[in-house]
Amino acid sequence: MTAMRVISVNVGLPREVEWKGRSVMTGIFKEPVEGTIPVRHLNLDGDRQADLSVHGGPDKAVYAYPSEHYPFWRGEYPDHDLSWGALGENLTTEGWLDDAVSIGDRFRVGTAEMMVVQPRIPCFKLGIRFGRDDVIKRFLESDRPGFYLRVLHEGDVTAGDPMVRIFEDPGRVRVVDIVRLYLRRGDRDLLERAVAVEALPASWRDYLRPRLAQS
Repeated sequence: MTAMRVISVNVGLPREVEWKGRSVMTGIFKEPVEGTIPVRHLNLDGDRQADLSVHGGPDKAVYAYPSEHYPFWRGEYPDHDLSWGALGENLTTEGWLDDAVSIGDRFRVGTAEMMVVQPRIPCFKLGIRFGRDDVIKRFLESDRPGFYLRVLHEGDVTAGDPMVRIFEDPGRVRVVDIVRLYLRRGDRDLLERAVAVEALPASWRDYLRPRLAQS
């Protein structure tokens, strides 16, 4: 089994871009940075989110994306320069796959401690990054969402740092399971287990509970 590690740390500040005839602020453009980067409760040093009503906050403090998914996206969009950070992630990882990581799992990443809390559901700004809208639906249906991390203990992270799982949530609700529920592909058992996972943000559990009454 491939050891889990960070292979790139990526940050970026919001910038103003033109999109479909209007001006939009977005922080999706991330670039790899060298050296040791402090990890704070709300973001990495040098990184910010543009629209805090839908991005950022403790449950979206750090976004991780598996490097193993990059060959797929490079095949889908061969004309794009998809270097690390192109999917908007803060941590490009190796051996840390979203179909093998559960909501509530805790990891030591560098000297910080983080918890997996939710998948990424893409907004229109991913379309800005790629210059096309079709990538949003393709991303959502690809089973390659990446995942957001809550920072439990601040620390530092450097490219090359190992990632060590220090707690495995007993619910075993994987990151991709939440996306499948969002796409209405899951069964009642998965719904019940997902709603019971305390680490899943309340907004997600409130969204899923009415489905139990209907199933």
